[in-house]
Amino acid sequence: MRPPWWRDPALAPSALSGVFLAAGLGLEWSGASLPALVAHGMALLAGAWTFVPGAVRRLMRGRLGVGLLMTIAAAGAVLLGHVGEAAALAFLFSLAETLEDRAMDRAREGLRALLSLIPETARVSRLSGDVTVPVAGIRTLDLLRVGAGERVVTDGVVVEGRSSIDTSAVTGEAIPVAVGPGDAVPAGVVNGPGSLLVEATADGRDNSLTRIVALVEQAHARKGERARLADRIARPLVPAVLVAAALVAAFGLITGDPWTWVERSLVVLVAASPCALAIAVPVTVISAIGSASRFGVVIRSGAAFERFGTVRTVAFDKTGTLTEGRPAVVDVRTAGSGTRDELLALAAAVESGSAHPLASAITAEVPGAGPAADVVEDAGNGLTGRVGERTVRVGSPRWIDPGHLRDDADHLAAAGVTAVVVEVDGQVAGLVGVRDELRPEAAATVRMLRDQGVDVVMLTGDTAPTAHALAAEAGIRDVRAEQRPADKANAVTALAATRPVAMVGDGINDAPALATATVGIAMGARGSAAALESADIAFNGHDLRLLPAALAHARRGRRIMTANIALALAIIIGLFPLALSGALGLAGVVLVHEVAEVVVILNGIRAGRRPSRGTFQV
Repeated sequence: MRPPWWRDPALAPSALSGVFLAAGLGLEWSGASLPALVAHGMALLAGAWTFVPGAVRRLMRGRLGVGLLMTIAAAGAVLLGHVGEAAALAFLFSLAETLEDRAMDRAREGLRALLSLIPETARVSRLSGDVTVPVAGIRTLDLLRVGAGERVVTDGVVVEGRSSIDTSAVTGEAIPVAVGPGDAVPAGVVNGPGSLLVEATADGRDNSLTRIVALVEQAHARKGERARLADRIARPLVPAVLVAAALVAAFGLITGDPWTWVERSLVVLVAASPCALAIAVPVTVISAIGSASRFGVVIRSGAAFERFGTVRTVAFDKTGTLTEGRPAVVDVRTAGSGTRDELLALAAAVESGSAHPLASAITAEVPGAGPAADVVEDAGNGLTGRVGERTVRVGSPRWIDPGHLRDDADHLAAAGVTAVVVEVDGQVAGLVGVRDELRPEAAATVRMLRDQGVDVVMLTGDTAPTAHALAAEAGIRDVRAEQRPADKANAVTALAATRPVAMVGDGINDAPALATATVGIAMGARGSAAALESADIAFNGHDLRLLPAALAHARRGRRIMTANIALALAIIIGLFPLALSGALGLAGVVLVHEVAEVVVILNGIRAGRRPSRGTFQV
């Protein structure tokens, strides 16, 4: 935990340097020249201790940096007899460096706080009774006893008991979620009034919460466009500044006034140093990503964060994204002499191994159905398998012609019900109508995105009538139906050719489109592994209103980064001619430069400020 600034030992050298500098200035004004010189020397040593050793080590490894420029400037000022100005430079630069370190620590602190949601110990149910063990010792399949008000220490599935869980610290959702046997519970959530027995599905130190922290801690290393822009400017600027300072000093030798121009070369060295530029983006990115993670939005990289802020079109998958992801069978229509139960049994046998939400709805109707043999999936269309001696195909009407049940399929689709065709030995056996209700917040989310100037598109594998029926409820006018995985990817590519596009999905069929989009967003709580791997951003929660809130957060972060870069460049451009002409001395340039650096740091920290009420708490 970062201590308060007045007790932070990292600030001690800068504070000591400031005290000696103030004492030296006071002694100098009182006419005590020698004591003033000693005080300034102590101020210089205390301040230089924070950056000179590091600059020398980097130089020995062949790396140039802003610290080297400051080291040369301070040494040159001492050689010219300006010990006080060298002390002021060392004090201000060391203070700015320390404040930068504190800013970076603060940006990461909220992220590390996520790990504090996991207790140190947990109660494990054994044959001999409950025992308390360290969380690091918990393994998959351990049975965890979670009492009322206790936190769940790792991901698991409820096997006994009913309660409600508070997920606000992990997903940002304020409404408790009811859980019972068979329901998944993530690490870090708080159990409500009931006692639960939870079977661990992840080790104690390798669960969804620890992976979130690891992902976000790595995010700032993969820099975004603005970070690369700042680096592209700052990296060559250091040697360029050294060359410019050398040319200024050489000009003095040619004109016969070396001391004046050597002094100005040192001022130029400081004036053109890219201190603020080097930190203009990293503090902002880490602050913003860490802040988002605390509200259930995991952003994998700085590049993804920056691209997210440019998005002007959002494409939604339907099933499990715009809809609840809990479809149910609402209608069954048979052909010939087959019965409803026989039709469902055949369909459930083929669908038993599928993770698709529609498959779950069908298998839920026949809980004891045995799995079919030789099941093969045609992605985006359906499955084929053998049930006994019969070959059964289960899939969409575009893959299996409903034949004389075409009108029934059209009527179901017009009512927003997905028709699943069941074919046995080449003959249509019937239709299973499955409906997945629209999420209650879907229409509000679409409206919020439109208010932000964002176009909304639905991409779905459903038939056009079904897709348009649900899209009308959500307020989406641009609907692309009957889309296979490759079709979704092609549609996203076409959309991205004109405007930056975010694709939101949760299933394996969405993975190509997620990877193709400017930004891929996975609904992480129920998302498939393929979708999560393909995405740049993952939502822990289920509430779609996180999307417009996160988009507003990213846009704000981009504005802050742009302002920081502009300010850093303006300082360099403005100070260089003043330093070259002698209008500003070393002390003045140092003061302006370091004040600008502090301003950039403080501005970057704003990106991690807790969003206003309603931005993430949806």
